[in-house]
Amino acid sequence: MNSITLNVERAGVEFLPEIKAKAKAACELLHRGGGAGSDFLGWLRLPSETTADFLEDIKQTARLLQSECEIVVVIGIGGSYLGARAVIDALSGAFHTIMSNRRYPQIIYAGHNIGEDYLFELQELLKEHKFGIISISKSGTTTEPALAFRLLRRQLEAQQGKEAARRLTVAITDKSRGALKTLADRKGYKSYVIEDNIGGRFSVLSPVGLLPIATAGFDVDRLIEGARQMEAATDSSVDFEQNMAMQYAATRNILYTKGKKIEVLANFNPKLHYISEWWKQLYGESEGKEGRGIFPAALDFTTDLHSMGQYMQEGERIMFETVISVANPNRQLIVPTDDDDLDGLNFIADQRIDYINKMAELGTMIAHVDGGVPNIKISLPRLDELSLGQLLYFFEKACGISGYMLGVNPFDQPGVEAYKKNMFALLNKPGYEAGHKAMMERI
Repeated sequence: MNSITLNVERAGVEFLPEIKAKAKAACELLHRGGGAGSDFLGWLRLPSETTADFLEDIKQTARLLQSECEIVVVIGIGGSYLGARAVIDALSGAFHTIMSNRRYPQIIYAGHNIGEDYLFELQELLKEHKFGIISISKSGTTTEPALAFRLLRRQLEAQQGKEAARRLTVAITDKSRGALKTLADRKGYKSYVIEDNIGGRFSVLSPVGLLPIATAGFDVDRLIEGARQMEAATDSSVDFEQNMAMQYAATRNILYTKGKKIEVLANFNPKLHYISEWWKQLYGESEGKEGRGIFPAALDFTTDLHSMGQYMQEGERIMFETVISVANPNRQLIVPTDDDDLDGLNFIADQRIDYINKMAELGTMIAHVDGGVPNIKISLPRLDELSLGQLLYFFEKACGISGYMLGVNPFDQPGVEAYKKNMFALLNKPGYEAGHKAMMERI
C-alpha cells in the first residue's frame, strides 16, 4: 500500500530478542484486552468497524452545516478538538482563515481556554456571520467547553432564532447521560455518541473528529480507509520486523532506559503544527504518570531552528527526536535567478523550494545525531486524508503498546483532576465548601 514508513536507523538502538518479545507481548495484551484500562479500547478496531452508512450520516450532517453556515464553531477541549484541528489544518490552505472565496464554512474553535478576551472577540465576530455549533463533551460539564457553549448557544438563538439554532447545533456526547445529552434531547439537537470505551485523546476517528473534518470539506472516507490500512498493518499478528507500531514503541522505550527523557516531535512543514499538538496530548496524558514517562515536546522546523536549534544541538543530552517528513508537497515553486544576486542565492536557482527544505531536513537530522540526539523518521507520501488516517492510527496503536511496555495504564489520566479540584474549591462550587475553606487558609 501507499503507506507512511518508519526509519530508526539513526536512533542508535538494537532490537534484541527480549525487547522484540516485550513489544510483541504488549501488542498482544492490547488486542486481547488483558491490560490496565482495557475498558477504553473502543478505538482499537474503530476504523474497521466504521460503516459506510455511518459515514454517510456524518457527511449528510456536514452538508447541512455547509449549506447554511459561513462559520462553524467546534466547541471542545483536549481530545475533543485537537484531532479535528490537526487534520483540518494539515489539509487546508496555509491562509484559509482569511480567504473570502471559500467553498466550505470556516471552522473556528472555542471551549479550549477560559480567555475572556478570546470569547468576547469570538462573539463579536459571530455577530456578522451565520454560524453553527458542534459541541463536543462526554459530560457536558467540563468547565471550558460548557462556558463557551452557554454563551454561543444563546447567541445563536438570539441571532438566528430557536428553530435555526436547533437545526444548526450538533451535540457529540454520551449516549445516555450527562448535561449535554440532556440538553440535546430537550432542544432537539442532532447528536452523535462518544462511546464509553473511547477516551478523548483516542477519539479523532470517531464522530468527535469526523464531523468537523467533513464539515471543513475533507474526505472522511479516505481518512478512515488510511486508518483501516494501518489497523491491519499493526495488528498483533504482524511480526515485529514488519510492525512499525511495535518498532516505534520499542525504540522509544530503549531510548528512555538510556536516559532520553524527552521526545521532540519535529516537522519541516508548517501545516503539521497541530498534528504535533494532538500527539503531545496523546503521549503526555497516556504515559506521564507514576513518576514515569517520556516528556513529549514539539518543534516546527526550520522556524524553531532559529530559537531552539542551539539547545537541540548542544544542550543537555536528555532528548531524542522524531521527525515527520512529507515526501511530496501538493504545490510546486521554483527559485528564480536574480541578475544582481545580492542575496547570494543564485547557487540554488532553478531548484524547487521543497528540495532546499529537504536538504535542511537532512542536514538537521545528521547534525543532531552527531550532537548526541538519536533520530527517528516517519515519512508520509503526501499530506492527504489517506496518509493522515494512517498516521493518526499508527500513533494511537504505538501509544498503547509503549504505555504497556513502560508499565503504566495508558488509558487513564488521574492527574488531570488535580487542577480542577483546586479551581472548583477556589470558585466555591457547591460541594467544595471544605476545600474552599482550606484553600483560602492556604493562600
